[in-house]
Amino acid sequence: MLARIFINRPVLACVFSIVILLLGGISAGLLPVAEYPEVTPPIVRVTAYYPGANALVLADTVAAPIEQQVNGVEKMLYMTSQSNNDGSYTLDVTFAIGTNTNMAQVLVQNRVAIAEPSLPDVVRAIGVTTKKRAADILLAISLDSDVNPATGKPYYDALYMSNFATIQLKDAVSRLEGVGDVFIMGQQDYSMRVWLDPDKLASRNLTVTEVIKVLREQNVQVAAGQVGQPPASRGQDFQYTLSTLGRLIEPKQFDDIVLNTDKNGEITYLKDVSRNTLGAKSEDIMSRLDRRASSGVAVYLLPGANALDTADGIKAKMRELEPRFPPGLKYAIVYDTTPFVRESVHEVQKTLLDAIILVTIVILVFLQDWRSLLLPVIGVLVSLVGTFAVMKVMGFTLNNLTLFGLVLAIGIVVDDAIVVLENIERWMEKGLAAREATMKAMEEITGPIVAITLVLSSVLLPSTALGGLVGQFFRQFAVTISVSMLISAVNAMTMTPALAVLFFRNRKPGKHAEDKEALPWWGFGLLGGLATVWLLTPILGPSLGLTTGEGHGESAPGGLGASLAGLGATLVLAFPGAVGGGVLGWFMVRPVNWTLGFFFRGFNWVFDWATRVYGQIVGWCLRFSAVVLFVYVGLIVLTGFGFSRIPTGFIPMQDKGYLVTNIQLPDSASLERTLEVTDAVEKIALETPGVAHTLCLPG
Repeated sequence: MLARIFINRPVLACVFSIVILLLGGISAGLLPVAEYPEVTPPIVRVTAYYPGANALVLADTVAAPIEQQVNGVEKMLYMTSQSNNDGSYTLDVTFAIGTNTNMAQVLVQNRVAIAEPSLPDVVRAIGVTTKKRAADILLAISLDSDVNPATGKPYYDALYMSNFATIQLKDAVSRLEGVGDVFIMGQQDYSMRVWLDPDKLASRNLTVTEVIKVLREQNVQVAAGQVGQPPASRGQDFQYTLSTLGRLIEPKQFDDIVLNTDKNGEITYLKDVSRNTLGAKSEDIMSRLDRRASSGVAVYLLPGANALDTADGIKAKMRELEPRFPPGLKYAIVYDTTPFVRESVHEVQKTLLDAIILVTIVILVFLQDWRSLLLPVIGVLVSLVGTFAVMKVMGFTLNNLTLFGLVLAIGIVVDDAIVVLENIERWMEKGLAAREATMKAMEEITGPIVAITLVLSSVLLPSTALGGLVGQFFRQFAVTISVSMLISAVNAMTMTPALAVLFFRNRKPGKHAEDKEALPWWGFGLLGGLATVWLLTPILGPSLGLTTGEGHGESAPGGLGASLAGLGATLVLAFPGAVGGGVLGWFMVRPVNWTLGFFFRGFNWVFDWATRVYGQIVGWCLRFSAVVLFVYVGLIVLTGFGFSRIPTGFIPMQDKGYLVTNIQLPDSASLERTLEVTDAVEKIALETPGVAHTLCLPG
């Protein structure tokens, strides 16, 4: 018998449970936090840019070669592409749920490499990028400029802010752990805009193609070599590296580009046929914050990363970069998905804690002895904490479904320890000593414990075989409960009987109600420590590293090191309360237990009366079984009727604090016309009570 091994070796049983607790505790600090399990298919994005090309040219010269090669890549579900008139091309390749994103990126990258020789030279020179990222935006940052009181205009225009975001923010945020991609919304990079005059070109017998050719020839970065480089003539004392004017950066430099020289020696400069200005490379899409020009930065999560930790890292990095902003430039986080996730997960965690407290109180009321209370409570903690280790191995996250699974598992896993405990006490009341009673009890209930665990698991585990989105959604829920039940069953057959022998070895066999003690003196120390942690954390927590980041909607830093540091700080705060509570408990434990004993006697009398009444009701139901069966069938029919009438859905409607509106104008509508419509919509939104910001991307 398995239990006999651990009863005879209690140290082995304790070490076994401690190992489970350590593995689970370490894994809990490493688990990613999310609202729901990862159910969206992984996406790999391919981007390319062809300057000056329209959508049709892009589709023929860039999209076609790439898509012909990428199509049919292993585990691909579908792909969607977009060719834009600004020369940008994007291809999103969606893979099956559960696909390794790293391998998917490599497969797509290999296919793109095969297609690159077929792409235009300028596209290959700029580069074709392949990135993996989540489907949805994690958060969006918007740069905004204050108004100059002297001129009444913003200090900085959209072009400056877009360039600042590209240079100062994009790379800094991209390097953060968990960030999959950073996208500048309405990006307007600095570019030299050459406005050619057709009449002047014609008068000088020039074409646009010839101008482009000259620009490419004279606006290049070249290595000019060295003077005095070996092999050199004897007596060469110096060696210099030549520096030449490379890529041009000023409009004046472009003005002086020589286009041609006629037979009379007359030189035609670029300024003779064009107007050259420094402006935005593309103004097809704009970014506006609260009806003002801005620059938006969209951050995408890396698949499998911790959304909360990543968002906290981005906010910390922005606070670090803010002092480097030029005067008058500020930022705002206008879209953030993490506060809702944080609050929803926090509420479930509170529910989990409340469930543990309620279960502890119920066990104490019924068992009325702290020794009997410890066994089920330890069993619950080992089962729940040990589940985190399996969740980490299986790639799960701490989300609403897994936490709800743990909440439901509390009421299930506590039964195993209580069944063992009650059976041990029953044999002790018959006169057996603690060891013999435990041996006898485990011989009787080992089989039922295994059977109960298998039956309950057989109800839940089949849901893991469901395919598609629903199966992926509920798989973590079912596995979490099943794993906790399995650990509970193992714990009930190993540690619970071993500890029962240790706890009850001094209890006299037979009727031993007088031996029961509701609370130990050190229990007051435990309560005192919890009280000081609750009271002192808001005051001393920040100085001890227990910052919750409530001012910025952030949580404490994650990871194993942060978890251990937080545990140490919590113990420091708990120490004074634990000492004071322990001293108080030494003197107060007897009167408190006497008062609880009086309450328990009243409770037992009421419970015995309720048991007798229940027995009478059961007897009446057995005598009139036909009526009971009729009512039972009627309830089943009503249940089926109600089930058919209740509306169905996948996820309940939720208020996440943001509203997305899509405005579609007729084809060929100009940007000016689009701005008139979006400006009116923004005005209505900002005048609506409760609206903090509006972020608009007209184009």
